[in-house]
Amino acid sequence: MKLITGIMMAFVVVATQAPRAKAQTASKSSWVSLFDGKDLNGWQPNGTEKWTVEDGAILGESTTAKYGYLTTVKTYKDFTLRLKFKPLANGNSGVFIRSRITGLDPEHGPDIEGMQVEVDPSIGKHTGGLYESGGRGWVIQPTPEGEQALKPGEWNDLKISAHGDHITTWLNGVQIVDYHDPTPKFTDGVIGLQLHTGGGVKMLWKDIEIEER
Repeated sequence: MKLITGIMMAFVVVATQAPRAKAQTASKSSWVSLFDGKDLNGWQPNGTEKWTVEDGAILGESTTAKYGYLTTVKTYKDFTLRLKFKPLANGNSGVFIRSRITGLDPEHGPDIEGMQVEVDPSIGKHTGGLYESGGRGWVIQPTPEGEQALKPGEWNDLKISAHGDHITTWLNGVQIVDYHDPTPKFTDGVIGLQLHTGGGVKMLWKDIEIEER
């Protein structure tokens, strides 16, 4: 009887652990890579600036001092995005979410509209803040603590949560903004990496993953 009871208890433990293991597996697999470290499949260059893959990372580099964007082919609505970036020069950059390429200007390059998460190589330049291109401009800038979260010249971890009207960003584990947008320009659109006009931009990007909900 003791042997039978022991077998039954072991079966119960295994049975109760199985759903938990499946849930953990599902949670891990919910993150999807947007960049495989080898090529730019799934991405669309916009403009004449240079986008290449080097040592498992995307290298964005100014060549004509115009705007340049590398945008996803697919559009996204509600999601959490995480990536790493490393500034190699002093030029400004950014990550666009729920955005759209709207045209091409012969003087400054492609036009884009939508929400941008600021990325700048210098401390105190609002990395992680939200700027609406083609609309309101700055909608919210980082907290004083957030302004100090950047690691110049090093790999930085950026996380962006966009669900409904709620957008939150984190830089190197520090929450930068927590914003409810009363008048969002778009509720879905492409994700884009930016090279700002003016030249001098050189930025590395890698480990780009998204979780849609």
